[in-house]
Amino acid sequence: MVGELKKLKIVAFSDPGFNHLIADGQFSTLMNPEKYTFHYKIESDKTQASGTSSVPPKFNKQLPENLELDFVFDRSGVITGYESSIDGIIGDIEKFKKVILDYNGDKHKPNYLIISWGTLLFKGSLTEMDIEFKLFKPDGTPIRAIAKAKFQGFVEDNLRAAKENNKSPDLTHYRTVKEGDTLPLMSYNIYGDSKYYLEVAKVNNIIDFRKLKTGKKLFFPPLQKQS
Repeated sequence: MVGELKKLKIVAFSDPGFNHLIADGQFSTLMNPEKYTFHYKIESDKTQASGTSSVPPKFNKQLPENLELDFVFDRSGVITGYESSIDGIIGDIEKFKKVILDYNGDKHKPNYLIISWGTLLFKGSLTEMDIEFKLFKPDGTPIRAIAKAKFQGFVEDNLRAAKENNKSPDLTHYRTVKEGDTLPLMSYNIYGDSKYYLEVAKVNNIIDFRKLKTGKKLFFPPLQKQS
């Protein structure tokens, strides 16, 4: 539905492959964030050779991005559907902590998280969080708070390997044909050379490689480079 309100959602998993959901490991925000911030960091090697006065830094790699995000909790009664309760926001925050903060069973590691909202799709785990309590009942029960969380992003090992060497003929690739795709072009994008298209056509049983069907999934196998 156009204009339908979507809430930011966090889903917790016990493994870095995101295959095993944590029991009750889902959380949707009370209010969508006003902003979120990505942080990127580049590693460089500044080692200086003996006898030299200076050396330009050598680029090593780009580290996974960090995400900063604020979460609002409110049981003051001003938000429809989140009326005041006996324990204020304590239950809401404990549910939130169970998803993003609790350690994962015997592994003593934080849960692996997928955070999604609109165009935001982030995979990582919590590294730091501050909870600021801002409003209280007369007996001191908190009814409003803001949690400021920082997450460390990462890519699964197998995806990272493909991402860092994504044009290697030694890797297996799957691609879905989009409008305008041709087999030589797809072969070039994957292998760095269009001349592999006949081998790709053969393994996919494609008779007429000039007429690819949009939406068809193609297998691009590991190939030996040709001279």
